[in-house]
Amino acid sequence: MKKLITILGLILFSGILNAQSRIDSLDVYGREVFMPATQYKWDWGQATMLNSMVHLYNSKPEAEKKVYLDYIKTAMDLTMNDANGMHPNAVASGHGMAFLAKITGDPRYIEKANKIYADYLTTPRTRAGGVSHRTETVEMWDDTIYMISMFLLEMYRYTGDEKYIDELLKQYLIHKEKLADKKWGLWVHGCDDDNDDYKDRCCQLNWAQMTAERKSIEFWGRGNGWVVMALADALNTVPSKSSYFKVFAKELKEITKNLPALQDKKTGMWYQLPIYPNEQANYVESSCTAMFAYGITIGIQKKVLSKKTFLPVIQKAYTGLQQNATKQDGKYLIPIKVCEGTCIGDRAYYFGRKTKEGVNYAIGAYIMFYLEFEKLR
Repeated sequence: MKKLITILGLILFSGILNAQSRIDSLDVYGREVFMPATQYKWDWGQATMLNSMVHLYNSKPEAEKKVYLDYIKTAMDLTMNDANGMHPNAVASGHGMAFLAKITGDPRYIEKANKIYADYLTTPRTRAGGVSHRTETVEMWDDTIYMISMFLLEMYRYTGDEKYIDELLKQYLIHKEKLADKKWGLWVHGCDDDNDDYKDRCCQLNWAQMTAERKSIEFWGRGNGWVVMALADALNTVPSKSSYFKVFAKELKEITKNLPALQDKKTGMWYQLPIYPNEQANYVESSCTAMFAYGITIGIQKKVLSKKTFLPVIQKAYTGLQQNATKQDGKYLIPIKVCEGTCIGDRAYYFGRKTKEGVNYAIGAYIMFYLEFEKLR
């Protein structure tokens, strides 16, 4: 019996070491190859990987934090003149300034974080008060929720001022009212509010004319992944006894309710368009898989989601990403099957989006999921 226990212990320990080595390989690839801090640009994909550096900083013992603090400081110092909050994709990187304001107390970061929030308050709004994803036209996208959540939640952690949580919850509910589908629990990608068919060279032309409500008709995987991650981060931030926690918990349950059934049984991943698993043109997509799995893992940790139902789901996703959506290149572990940057269109538009490897937002999502999965294990 003692020998059996020892063997099982060694197997478990080996698994933990392997998982930690995967995190380290992704981390080093992101910081050294794909996006060194000296190449940081003030934008949303960069902000997502930067957020994983904050997560790594928070997870490491004191002796190992410096490398992540130095990375964040270098990225923020080099983009100090570019830093702004004039639209959600710009607001996203602001979490780095808020984090440094909290950690260092440096007036430069405090001033810049406050300026980004002041900018954010002047961004275009819909008639219902929703933040427009763009400045050139007024549209609400599900992406917006995660982009503003990174900054607003970090400002709350820095200041303790609930106005930032109030704003996040308000925006979430306004967006949900327009984008959420009651049957699936998932959100469509976006809606138009000003009847302006803006040509952005990314969206399918006239996408807003697909419905009388001038909104998109498809549930895009990564778009919903952004929402799931924002809810999970909110649950990980607000006090568990607060009224905010109860609302965010309810919303996470709603948006994830059909994800177990939609998970591909063979690969453990979710599809580019999750509700069409049997359509030939559809494909399993890695960034939404990591995002869904991250949010579900936090939900289990916080006892919001059923461990019995959802633990097998994230175990399949973890294994699926390793077996189907990573590439080992020497010491580097690289995400693959990552849908490129995507705007709004019809079903064929999403099926036609190309996949890439690496990609900052995928690296960030993988790292954040792996970190939380290891905590749960």
